[in-house]
Amino acid sequence: MNKTLTTLGTALLLGMTSFAYGSSSTDLTVKGVITPAACTPSLSGGGVVDYGKISSKDLLPDTHTPFQDRTLQLTVSCNSPVRFAIVPVDNRAGTSSSAGAFGLGLINGNEKLGRYFLHFLNPVADVPSMAIQSQNNGQTWFELSNSALQPDGLMSFGSRTSGATTPHNVQDVIVDVLLLTAIAPASGLTLTDEQKIDGSATFQITYL
Repeated sequence: MNKTLTTLGTALLLGMTSFAYGSSSTDLTVKGVITPAACTPSLSGGGVVDYGKISSKDLLPDTHTPFQDRTLQLTVSCNSPVRFAIVPVDNRAGTSSSAGAFGLGLINGNEKLGRYFLHFLNPVADVPSMAIQSQNNGQTWFELSNSALQPDGLMSFGSRTSGATTPHNVQDVIVDVLLLTAIAPASGLTLTDEQKIDGSATFQITYL
């Protein structure tokens, strides 16, 4: 009986050993960098753009009704020179009436009230800089120029060297934020009651 148990135990052990050596595996790598740099963003006017009350009778029925362009100033101050990007997050995601823009909220849960585009212009930094953007998480960069920055895109400050546009270290910068706002065609909106224009975005700092 003892011999039988010993043989059985050996067989089980060999089977378990064979299973362990033949199993598949994958590795997890956790990486990152702790930086002593810290940047603080702020918007002029408390970051509020108020268009007041607009009569629904003044809205165009079949095309977007543009509002007057508005400009805020975004200031970013860092405790030391550092490469960083600003990521605008649309807090009303899915409500924009135009692709690549930020939303103004919904009417009746499904009618998109309108949209606004964000342009970043005229940067003034402690080193000569131009406003640049990336739509692929920083793999490639190009000058913003007349382009609007899409939600969740990266906006940074950099220069063009050797034919490539890249971010560079900046400590203090001020840049104009131009808002191009419009209400969706009125024929697709329920405007029997007052409707609040409800745009909201968060500008997040990410270090590169």
